[in-house]
Amino acid sequence: MKFNKILSVVAAALVMCSCEKSEIDPALDLRPEVPVMITNATEFRPDPTVTTSLSGDNKITITLAIPEGSGRKIAEITRIAASTSYTKIQSGGSTGFYSATPIPVNGTSFTYNTSISEYFSKFPVSASNPAAKANTELALRLYFLVKLDDGTELVSMPVRVLVLA
Repeated sequence: MKFNKILSVVAAALVMCSCEKSEIDPALDLRPEVPVMITNATEFRPDPTVTTSLSGDNKITITLAIPEGSGRKIAEITRIAASTSYTKIQSGGSTGFYSATPIPVNGTSFTYNTSISEYFSKFPVSASNPAAKANTELALRLYFLVKLDDGTELVSMPVRVLVLA
């Protein structure tokens, strides 16, 4: 009986040692060779956060950049999504995006301008997307699909928009 247990343990160890290891550890945090940074973020909550104001023009400005020394340029912003998760920007199709029209760039940085008014014209006030209030973030985050000059596609970190008074 004791011999059978030992034999079982040895057999299990042999089976485990003979298994192939995957090349990529699923728990590994892989970073792209060329990162997309939000250079005008004022806070990290934990995502980059830009601010806007309820008074005045309600302008939202987001500046995306890649390192100048990367040897790459941003060819275009392929699409922009407003969502609570990455799934929208990663999905195929062409509907329901903040902007699905590619924006040519040809540089290492790009500044996107929009407004609170435009945000709510595309995503009306609802229970899951409440009206803008002072000192509160907009419910949906903005995601950018960035295409580099070598064809590489990168998804930006989600960008939060904090509305100030």
